[in-house]
Amino acid sequence: MPISISSDQFSKFKDKFTKEPRHLITRNALVKGKFEDVALNWDAFRNVDHTYSDIVKLEMKVTDQKQSGRCWGFAGLNLLRLALGEKFNLKNFEFSQNYFMFWDKLEKSNYFLENILQTMDEPLDSRLIMFLLTDPIQDGGQWDMLVNLVEKYGVVPQSVMPETEQSSSSHMMNEIITRKLRDFARKLREDFKNGSSVGELRSQKSDMMQTIYNLLCMNLGTPPEKFDWQTRDKDKKFIRLTGLTPLQFYRETVGVDLKEKICLINAPMGNKKYHTLYTVQYLGNITEGRIVKYINLPSTNLKSFAMASIRNNEAVWFGCDVGKMYHPKLGIMDMQLYDLPLIFNTDFELDKCGRLEYGDSMMTHAMLLTAVDITDDKSTKWRVENSWGEKRGDKGFFLMTDEWFDEYLFEIVIDKKYLPKEVLDIYKTEPEVLPPWDPMGALARNRI
Repeated sequence: MPISISSDQFSKFKDKFTKEPRHLITRNALVKGKFEDVALNWDAFRNVDHTYSDIVKLEMKVTDQKQSGRCWGFAGLNLLRLALGEKFNLKNFEFSQNYFMFWDKLEKSNYFLENILQTMDEPLDSRLIMFLLTDPIQDGGQWDMLVNLVEKYGVVPQSVMPETEQSSSSHMMNEIITRKLRDFARKLREDFKNGSSVGELRSQKSDMMQTIYNLLCMNLGTPPEKFDWQTRDKDKKFIRLTGLTPLQFYRETVGVDLKEKICLINAPMGNKKYHTLYTVQYLGNITEGRIVKYINLPSTNLKSFAMASIRNNEAVWFGCDVGKMYHPKLGIMDMQLYDLPLIFNTDFELDKCGRLEYGDSMMTHAMLLTAVDITDDKSTKWRVENSWGEKRGDKGFFLMTDEWFDEYLFEIVIDKKYLPKEVLDIYKTEPEVLPPWDPMGALARNRI
């Protein structure tokens, strides 16, 4: 066989393509039609039903992360607001997503500079340094990173630190701060090469962090140290709390202990074992904070624990690859939604393991599971609270089939009270360390 494509091969390709009517039908349909409409499977579409046997009692208006990749934080804060809403009998409420974003950016900047200081002996063109320089303060995150932020800085109502143009559309802010951080990284490495000690460089880092703080205040505003909050509940009862710090608001008012929740993953890969605890190198946001840890379990276990949580009126934070077998307008995540072999006349044979190992899938987005449909003690579909506004799905709520859960959901966060002793014991073990570029190190960062 020739190495390059010959003119004879090209002619054969064209001949075989044009002789198959299905090829021509698909080509003609896709010229002006959207893929998700042309390939839509009627049998899957007609079975869409947004009713569920078990649902969390309180449902609030969906939030909107707009043109930012803060889905992981939105999902976490949306979990907290359900607890606050139950406690104060509220119809609707939002925490400030801008507030958590400010501290996340500041901490990620410090985390990045510390990683640069700890890798001074690495060649500039090493895979590790190139990885660290790629996207040091992107919007994405993981569950344990959210816990770090809330435990250190608390939370505030959205009215106390509202959205800015840059928090809602973060691309240019990220680009400017990233450029500055790379500039700082170059200076630190060059000064080290010229004889400066790590201690001297860390002193420089303090001035660098002042610059980052200034940039964040310019883009996002200055975070409050104390605030007042007032509202009316569903029964028009007036509520006022005064002189609160953000940590007081979290610890004394919200009433959820995030440290009691742990992350479980389903990663059926050749280099990973089930019933094993993992962490990922250089994955985090707060230096000396809680490290990212996952217990790898079969998907059936994740479903069982998620059902137990929802049945007890507690929503479930989860991470998935939202863009696969998904209809963006209908908000449907279903493995049968598109008949790809029929449309494209070829099979797609990668399973979950293959998609992870060959770069076809990873966690891209975080949302909440707020309901499940259960038949004979088995889940069939799940209700998902997204953070893309109300124009998609069922007023912003999506439908996920059980099969899609198996194939594209990668992690869930479950309170320890729903987990058996054998799983909790795994969490106490020393985690196996994965390299920074492992797919389990992917950050939830999908935006609209």
